[in-house]
Amino acid sequence: MAELTTAGYIQHHLEFLKTGDSFWNIHLDTLLFSVLSGIIFLFFFYKISRKSTSGVPSKLQCFVEILVGWVDDVVKENFHGPRNVIAPLALTIFCWVFIMNAIDLVPVDFLPQFFNLFGVNHLRAVPTADISGTLGMSICVFFLIIFYTIKSKGIKGFAKEYTLHPFNHWLLIPVNLILETVTLLAKPISLAFRLFGNMYAGELIFILIAVMYSANMAIAALGIPLHLIWAIFHILVITLQAFIFMMLTIVYLSIAYNKAEH
Repeated sequence: MAELTTAGYIQHHLEFLKTGDSFWNIHLDTLLFSVLSGIIFLFFFYKISRKSTSGVPSKLQCFVEILVGWVDDVVKENFHGPRNVIAPLALTIFCWVFIMNAIDLVPVDFLPQFFNLFGVNHLRAVPTADISGTLGMSICVFFLIIFYTIKSKGIKGFAKEYTLHPFNHWLLIPVNLILETVTLLAKPISLAFRLFGNMYAGELIFILIAVMYSANMAIAALGIPLHLIWAIFHILVITLQAFIFMMLTIVYLSIAYNKAEH
């Protein structure tokens, strides 16, 4: 990497590990670290559940209990229906997205150079900085919205919601259908692009700070405090983005489950 120019260095770090160069390709690094993040989440909670006790809890058990209780309270306040699926879903979303976001705190050259030892030339380790990854999660939320709308209102109620609202007249069904379809599609798209935009910007700033280390001594000296300051601030960003994704998912599903007739 030493022979790369500044532009080449940045471009190198923004290249995905893909199956091919065509439009229909798979980002293998996004899949790998998404699955790895999910395994870390499941393993951590599994180990805590196996060691849980009704007596004096360990610090990790106490942390997990606080986290689970907090998520359950958030769901209870915002989802007015059975929480047996929504609460675990919300907990999974928050923890999974948080872990994927937290990969951004790993030094930008560490993982690419490690994988380069195995012949991998390009690697982007943050799945949420890939629009394909965030859209994939948002599309799952989209289908859940459809499912909960039909579950609470039935096929007939689902059809009425998208054809007789906001204008309750059969002549305006085409207008209603266009308006409601745009509103429905805007939910997963906004979810995906909000998370992607924030994480992509954070990743790019880390790369730009890393570029400073290859400059002269004066500029390189500024890189260390800037890196530390941005990393500390980014902890808030990755937590907030995980919370926003979870919160909006709960709200969208609550709206879908609302049984009130318009």
